[in-house]
Amino acid sequence: MEDILRRFCAYGMEYRDHEGHTHDWGTLLPAVQMAYNTTKDFHDMWKRACDTAAKCIAEATEYNKQRWDKTPMQPDFKEGDQVLVSTLNFNNLKGPKKMRDSFVRTFTIIKLIGKNAVKVKLAEEFSRKHPVFPVSLVKQYFQREEDKFPFRKKNPTTPEIVEVGDSPGPVKIIMNARKIRLNGKDQRLY
Repeated sequence: MEDILRRFCAYGMEYRDHEGHTHDWGTLLPAVQMAYNTTKDFHDMWKRACDTAAKCIAEATEYNKQRWDKTPMQPDFKEGDQVLVSTLNFNNLKGPKKMRDSFVRTFTIIKLIGKNAVKVKLAEEFSRKHPVFPVSLVKQYFQREEDKFPFRKKNPTTPEIVEVGDSPGPVKIIMNARKIRLNGKDQRLY
């Protein structure tokens, strides 16, 4: 208590309240007494609170670790592995998007770029595409076992690619023919 009073009364401190009234240290002694009396068990309470917080953090960490370990991890790719590349961002493949294959042919990994990206050797028909793909768009390729599934239909290895802007092919001719005029504006019929 003596230490508190010594610091409280040091250098003739004066305090102003929110209304602007000036108080000297003598008028504020009841507040010091109240603070001293209520902090008697503060250290024990603070230790219990810290222990409880540490316990909760440990439980949350363990729970998150178990959930993370349940999720499937990305396969470890190596240079030279055969992979399938997702057609999610391929806009120049023939046919409607719903009817396309999810993955397009096999490619060989040339280089690993960190843990989250791979650089593949693209075929000539995909030469305009950037060769680096995130691991989420790449899938490990496993050779088909023909003797186990003899009647399975074989898909063509490469989808047809439409070159944009070369010549007005049948698609452009059909699209131009499917216009109507509505309220003074051209409307396309899809």
